[in-house]
Amino acid sequence: MKSGWTLADAPPQTGRVAVVTGANSGIGREIALGMATLGACVVLACRNPETSAEARDDIVAEVPGAEVEIVDLDLASLESVRAAAAEIRRRHASIDLLVNNAGVMRARRELTPDGFEMDFGTNYLGHYALTGLLMDHLLAADAARVVTVGSHAHRAGNIDFSDIAMDRTFSSAAAYSRAKLAQMLFALELDRRMRRAGVSAISLAAHPGGTRTGVMREQSRFLQWAYHASSLRWLTDRFIMDPPDGALSVLRAATDPKAQGGEYYGPVGGFGLAGPPVLVEPSAKAKDADVAARLWDIGAELTGVGIDLG
Repeated sequence: MKSGWTLADAPPQTGRVAVVTGANSGIGREIALGMATLGACVVLACRNPETSAEARDDIVAEVPGAEVEIVDLDLASLESVRAAAAEIRRRHASIDLLVNNAGVMRARRELTPDGFEMDFGTNYLGHYALTGLLMDHLLAADAARVVTVGSHAHRAGNIDFSDIAMDRTFSSAAAYSRAKLAQMLFALELDRRMRRAGVSAISLAAHPGGTRTGVMREQSRFLQWAYHASSLRWLTDRFIMDPPDGALSVLRAATDPKAQGGEYYGPVGGFGLAGPPVLVEPSAKAKDADVAARLWDIGAELTGVGIDLG
C-alpha cells in the first residue's frame, strides 16, 4: 500500500479500552494489533480460547508491554453474550471502543442454540445484544465509538420480515448478505438514536473490501482456492488484500479524529475492493430508516435486550 491513510496517521490510544469481537484471527486480530500498537488496552472477545491465547501472545510479542485481555464470547449464544458482557463490565468501568467484527458465513442452513438462523443470529443479533449490554459502559467514556464491520455483500442483502427464520428462502449467499445488511442498518440506526439522545458516543461502519479471511472457510473449495492460492497472487492482489491492509478501514473509523457518526469507510480502489481507506457511501438499503427501526425492534424482541441511550 503505497499511499493513503495508514496506522501512522492515527492518534495515540493510550488509556483507552477497546473491545474487538473475533479478534483471534484475520481482520479482527489485525484490528486488535493496531489498537495495541496505538497504546489501547485491548479485549479480545472470541469463541476459541486456544487461538485467542495465541493471538494475545503474538500481539504482546509484537508490541512489548501491550495490555491484551481475553474474554470468551460465542456470538451465536445469547447466554455466552450475556456472560461475556458481564465479564467485560466487571473488568472495566468504561469502554472507549467496541468493534463488532466477528462473523460467520455458513454453507448450509444451521440454527444458533437459541433457534435463530446462524448468520443472522451471530452477525446481527449477537452484536445487537452485546452492544446493548455494554451501552452504559460505552456512554461512561468521554467519546466512545461503536464500529460495525460491514461488507460489500450488504448491497445484495434483503430483509424479508415474513421469513426471518429463512426456512423458505435460505441460500448461503442470501443469508450472509442479509446478515451484513442487518448490521449496516443497525450501525446507522444506532448513530441516529445516539444523535437524538444527545450522547457523545457515535456509531460508524467500515468494510475491508476483498480481504483473505477465515469467513470463506465453509465455502466451496474453488472459492477458497481463488481467494488464497499463492499461484494467483499476480492477479488477485489487485482486488484482494491481506488482513493487515483490510483492517485499515476499521482502524480509521475507530481512531480518525475527523470521523463522524454515521460514516462508512472502505478501500478506495476499483470496485472498492482494495486500497487505502476512504469515506465511502453505503447502499440506499442500508440508509432505510423505516426498515432499520423495524429491525431494531426485532433485535430487542428476539434477544430480550434493550439499548438504553439515557
